[in-house]
Amino acid sequence: MSGVATIAGGSKGLPLLFLGQNTDAHSERGVECPGALPPASDPDLVERALKAKAALGDQVFVLGHHYQRDEVIRFADVTGDSFKLARDAANRPDAPYIVFCGVHFMAESADILTNDQQTVILPDLAAGCSMADMARIQQVEAAWDALADAGVADVTVPVTYMNSSADIKAFCGRNGGVVCTSSNAETALNWAFEKGEKVLFLPDQHLGRNTAVLQLGLSLDDCVVYDPHKPGGGLTREQLTAAKMILWRGHCSVHGRFTAESVDDVRSRVPGVNVIVHPECRHEVVTKADLVGSTEYIIQALETAEPGTSWAVGTELNLVQRLAKQHTDKNIVFLDKTVCYCATMNRIDLPHFVWALENLVAGHVVNPIKVDADTEKYAKLALDRMLALPGKTERD
Repeated sequence: MSGVATIAGGSKGLPLLFLGQNTDAHSERGVECPGALPPASDPDLVERALKAKAALGDQVFVLGHHYQRDEVIRFADVTGDSFKLARDAANRPDAPYIVFCGVHFMAESADILTNDQQTVILPDLAAGCSMADMARIQQVEAAWDALADAGVADVTVPVTYMNSSADIKAFCGRNGGVVCTSSNAETALNWAFEKGEKVLFLPDQHLGRNTAVLQLGLSLDDCVVYDPHKPGGGLTREQLTAAKMILWRGHCSVHGRFTAESVDDVRSRVPGVNVIVHPECRHEVVTKADLVGSTEYIIQALETAEPGTSWAVGTELNLVQRLAKQHTDKNIVFLDKTVCYCATMNRIDLPHFVWALENLVAGHVVNPIKVDADTEKYAKLALDRMLALPGKTERD
């Protein structure tokens, strides 16, 4: 049931809507999800972006993450996931400026892998990653101390997902660990278990659990969750001793929102639908899905899918909408009815992008991302260990 609010004088105001039950398409355009984002407020922004990019020419190389808005993606020289984009930047050593349309940890990785003559720019410094922010270096060092107190640190290998800050990658580098992407997590964990008896997996518990159980054959009982907000992670010495996978209590704010009920609901609505999800989703979602894989895996699966097939995709909404537009011969829908865009990724909008480029044209570098030398050294060590692993590492 919904009503209409009345203001003084008896005139009608905005409709009174109950959360989750009613919407007003006119007052909430760009708010309801899934739905279209509003157009850029300044109609001249596109022309200004084109002009600035043309003026800079080969001096600037623009990277666009798959989860970016279409209005930004159109200006990217290459698109991809975080590690692929960082490597693409490293493969363009003659470009003095790398404008990374993504989030902070991605720009850090690009700075680590590019040369000292290149400057990485993040158009909006507020574009962070909630998952990466769930593992702070002080918390991780405290966790390592807890493992030492329990007598298991010397048999534990730290593994961090690419979606983590540079100092967490450096922590893994210093302590004999490695970085992984979502497509090579199985290989990285096998490598880690050859080096030690246990793994401390940072910062996404879902990727760690899904890989350990579904790909390595461990049981859910082999996994414990370390909560950095509780003394000793909320775990006893006995739990730490018995566990094989010590999962950090972190998750993706987008992928973590999908539920088993989302899968059941879409199957009831879309006959014959194929459910494909990212391994950052919860374990109960992954086990109900038909296919599970990295963002690049999802893109390739839909590209090669048979015309006329139906797909429910459990990943970020910008990408799902773009795939639906690109493959009109297939029925591609978002897995959930209510989950919105990645809020932090969407901070990179056209106004920020134009601002960064026009400042470069004027000779000003805004928002440079620079990792300090010591952190870079050990983070790169962990990344190099990943690069030495067998198999592909370009997807995350």
